[in-house]
Order: sequence, then structure tokens, then C-alpha cells
Amino acid sequence: MINALLIVIDLIAALLLILTILLHAGRGGGLSDMFGGPGGGSMGGSTVVEKNLDRITVLMALVFFFTTVVLGLRLD
Repeated sequence: MINALLIVIDLIAALLLILTILLHAGRGGGLSDMFGGPGGGSMGGSTVVEKNLDRITVLMALVFFFTTVVLGLRLD
């Protein structure tokens, strides 16, 4: 039962991680262009949306990492 729950959490985290990585700006504007364009940034050059997207991406990466490690240890 716990393994099934961990697998579901791992799959959801993986999909959300893929989504958040694809939303990041590459050479073009990415998400920041959709919400305010290049001039909409703050003094540091990053918008609030980009900073929050970074935080969500890191959180999803941590959840994915830990669930994968726990699943690897439990399935042995």
C-alpha cells in the first residue's frame, strides 16, 4: 500500500518537474515573456513569477529525489 502511494507521488512529482522545467526561460523569454515581457522584471533581472517558478522546480526536484530514493530502498 505504501509502495503504491509512493509510486503515485513519484509520478506526479516527475510530471510536475517536467512541466516546471519546460516553463523556464531559455534564450527566449519563456514564462516571463508571457506575463509582462522583458521589461517587466525587477532590478535584479528576475521577476516574481520566475523566482516562484524556481522555488516550485526545486521543491518538485526534492520530492522526486526523496520518493525515488525511498522507493529504491523499499523495493529491495
